[in-house]
Amino acid sequence: MNSHARFTHMKDGTEEDWAIIAADFSAYARQLPGRILTHLKLLDGDFGGFPVDRLTHSLQTATRAYRDGRDEEYVICALLHDIGDTLGSYNHPDIAAAILKPFVSAENLWMVEKHGIFQGYYFFHHLGMDRHLREQFKAHPQYQATIDFCARYDAAAFDAEYDTLPLSFFEPMLERLFAAPKQSIYKAAMAEQAQA
Repeated sequence: MNSHARFTHMKDGTEEDWAIIAADFSAYARQLPGRILTHLKLLDGDFGGFPVDRLTHSLQTATRAYRDGRDEEYVICALLHDIGDTLGSYNHPDIAAAILKPFVSAENLWMVEKHGIFQGYYFFHHLGMDRHLREQFKAHPQYQATIDFCARYDAAAFDAEYDTLPLSFFEPMLERLFAAPKQSIYKAAMAEQAQA
């Protein structure tokens, strides 16, 4: 946009200023799927010692979920579950969950947010850690679903010979999922802006 708000402190912002910002925000928000794809591509070639690079792992996780008949939201959660690896070396599930939060169900969000602890069942004991940390969530309704996500898709997605679908296959799904938030404090204001 060519227009800019004129305030130097938010307390001085006018309705006109915020209309300018809201219009710019709407245009910027529509570009979110492209920014997510750009960031996901940063995982290409980043092996971190694993048998496949992180992008292949993400694609393979999503491919396995897709071929198992999971819905698009679940498949995109599988695709993005490790997108935080580049910026959140010590808390990558939190990064993925923050990106997905406005767009996915509470159940899928919990699964993504907690998958790191659940995945630890397969390797924490090799690092001197407690592989049973996931047991603290045993009473949670998503406990078994998160175990299943890790066992069927995430932990199994390190096969260099697997027929993994390309990123282009998942792009339309990602664009549909990120087209509009399911929940956001800005959702109502965005709907009004779209009607204007």
